[in-house]
Amino acid sequence: MKCLVTGGAGFIGSNLVDKLIATGNEVVIIDDLSTGKESNINPKATFYQLDISTMSDYSPFKDVDVVFHTAALARVQPSIEDPITYDKVNVGGTLRVLKACVDNNVKRFVFSSSSSVYGDIDEKELPTTEMTSLNPISPYALHKLIGEQYCKLFSEIYGLETVCLRYFNVYGNRMSLEGAYKLVIPIFTEQILNGNPMTINGDGEQRRDFTYVDDVVQANISAGTIGGEFKGDVFNIGNGDNRSVNQIADMLGGDRKHLKPVIEPKVTLADNTKARKLLNFEPSMDIESWIPIWKKDMGL
Repeated sequence: MKCLVTGGAGFIGSNLVDKLIATGNEVVIIDDLSTGKESNINPKATFYQLDISTMSDYSPFKDVDVVFHTAALARVQPSIEDPITYDKVNVGGTLRVLKACVDNNVKRFVFSSSSSVYGDIDEKELPTTEMTSLNPISPYALHKLIGEQYCKLFSEIYGLETVCLRYFNVYGNRMSLEGAYKLVIPIFTEQILNGNPMTINGDGEQRRDFTYVDDVVQANISAGTIGGEFKGDVFNIGNGDNRSVNQIADMLGGDRKHLKPVIEPKVTLADNTKARKLLNFEPSMDIESWIPIWKKDMGL
């Protein structure tokens, strides 16, 4: 199978590329290296340094069977600070990738969406199912929802098979310690390494469903290869349990200080029943087991 991975030099994308190549697939990578790293690029892949938000050359999509669209500007708070750039990449870029798929007769498109589309859920509605009402509370979340809607539209209009995976707080190998798009574990890690206290927004009791990157990779591959006809179908890709930010700080160890709250959901918790049933999704790692491995690798 010939696969194309946008964002294939990034955190999730590079892990996906490695797994696809290890299982015998031909892989093409598109990445502009704005947040991805050249060192993450698998040498067995064909690499194109392209910006999805401006690309007009769709030739890398020629003869591709499945496109995995992991390229995006990530995180909620930066999208609030710069919504126009986020829209250009996360909406406009997604639209261009979808059009490239149609123009090159790609069979299936797997979209990296986000649990942020649910917004701030009433705890009585937890765990979140795919039928839970959607209420984006940031530009990033809205852009992911628009991407999902484009997927469904392209399936209906152009016959492109599309699958949308709503990730819940992905962690694991190759999380970046640099730049504006770090997640909570790398943020805390960098602060500890620099001798600074861990900074926690609000009271730290906000809870997140932390999901291991290898499990996200397997969900992508299943979504790209499993039989059936998909027309914008959505799946929660989460561990099915959650931890507070304070608990993560406890696991890492070190001093901390609390900052003003930011706009973010209080709790995320996935009901992954649909993914388990239709994508054979099976989480393989919990955060308590993984953090000691991370601490050892980081010298904490």
